[in-house]
Amino acid sequence: MEADGGVEGPEAVGPASVLLQRRGRRGGGGEAGRGGGLSGGGPSGGAGVRAQPVGELFFVILVVRGKTPGVSSEPPLLSFSVDNIDTVKLLELLGPEKVDPADVKAIKEKLFGYTTFWLTKEEPFGDLGEGVLFIGNLRGKREEIFAKLQRQLRELTGDKYNLFMVEEPNSEGDDPRGGPRVSFGLLRKEVSEPGPTTLWQYVISLLLFLLTMFSCIELGIASKISSLPPEIVSYFTDPNATGPPPDMQLLVPFVESALPVAYGVLAIQIFHEIGHFLAAFPKNVKLGIPFFIPNFTLGTFGAITQFKSILPDKKTMFDISIAGPVAGAALSFSMFFVGLLLSSNPVGASDLVEVPSQLFQGSLLLGLISRATLGYSAMHAATVAIHPLVIAGWCGLTTTAFNMLPVGCLDGGRALQGAFGKDALFGFGLTTYSLLGLGVLGGPLSLPWGLYVLICQRTPEKPCLNDVSDVGTWRRAALITSVFLVVLTLIPLWDELAEDLGVGLVTSF
Repeated sequence: MEADGGVEGPEAVGPASVLLQRRGRRGGGGEAGRGGGLSGGGPSGGAGVRAQPVGELFFVILVVRGKTPGVSSEPPLLSFSVDNIDTVKLLELLGPEKVDPADVKAIKEKLFGYTTFWLTKEEPFGDLGEGVLFIGNLRGKREEIFAKLQRQLRELTGDKYNLFMVEEPNSEGDDPRGGPRVSFGLLRKEVSEPGPTTLWQYVISLLLFLLTMFSCIELGIASKISSLPPEIVSYFTDPNATGPPPDMQLLVPFVESALPVAYGVLAIQIFHEIGHFLAAFPKNVKLGIPFFIPNFTLGTFGAITQFKSILPDKKTMFDISIAGPVAGAALSFSMFFVGLLLSSNPVGASDLVEVPSQLFQGSLLLGLISRATLGYSAMHAATVAIHPLVIAGWCGLTTTAFNMLPVGCLDGGRALQGAFGKDALFGFGLTTYSLLGLGVLGGPLSLPWGLYVLICQRTPEKPCLNDVSDVGTWRRAALITSVFLVVLTLIPLWDELAEDLGVGLVTSF
């Protein structure tokens, strides 16, 4: 008789069998713990916890090829060739440990029952089938049953597992008590909880912050380019210029005059991140260090801030996600509106900078507000004199609007996932990508922003522990209102409307 995996004879002993036995003991009970060695893996087994050492993987490959390290004089212990290996099962063997079957049995016997949750079947749970999904019938209010099961799980297994309450997959109807039918997912904490921040992440975060400071200063310099000292302009633009270059000390006042814009843009983004942390602190949710993304057009594209603990419910996901954009938008709009008021005051004319009026056509909402504040005569010109606060506020509002787009794990994507679920996020995300690809949202920034999201922010957030309970009507209404304002901010003014309103000089070709 041939043993599992192709080892000839039940008594075959070698490095491979030793490895299987060692992994079986660690996984909780020999082949039963691993679902039958290379051929195993039932639904109740789930999958595991941590990736195995590279050396172990190399060892198994050598054994499979019949090249046991240090035993070159002996014949191969395995009778099959590499071509006959079930790659999926081999990867399962080498992958992280599964949920302990003994724990699964104890959970089914001691936690579930006719007063809590009547279990009908089990399925793999997790991105790679790392855990177990318990499917059945709820016997009470979902929040009360879930809290009871979590408490009993801690008493039974300690801090070994996390229990998730999720919507039942492929359910044919709602729960008789109202709302969706629910199931319970079991994952080891090593699998389900985010890892700690590493030293390299701190280093990368610092480097990105320094680059963002530089890009914000560059934005301020670009906004003040019309104030560049004429001696320097004439020297570097005249191909026939001779003699020593002008004193570079003339640039010091110029650079200093550009710093307010840089400070304003950077302050908005820092305020945005503070909003996230202030919302997370009372809910005992840990956030990772922010990774600021530099951009020379807006100063920054915002920051990537990871959750470093599992979110308890969708309300928490929504509140933390929306807090940053609300804080950033509040400060941005304050700067923008105060800057417009200062721009219309002739007393502070010396502080104003000249910008092309067509820049105000980049946003329907902000262009209309500027037109209403500054008036027709000021806006219907080749250039418009504005206060630096207008530039900082405009860039901050645009960055905030981009980050509130309902896609991936952007702030808007997280908020939408919390309010309406992953299915809605998929539909809205597809629409958002289409509008960005067509240039409908964001104008010339749509392509770089879309690429940034696809590379860094496309993956939805992981589910909450309670991934079923509703967030409430007012949160949904707030999100819908926010998305509406985001669209108005990112849609450019079309030429006909800009001409009718007198926003810039529209040139016909």
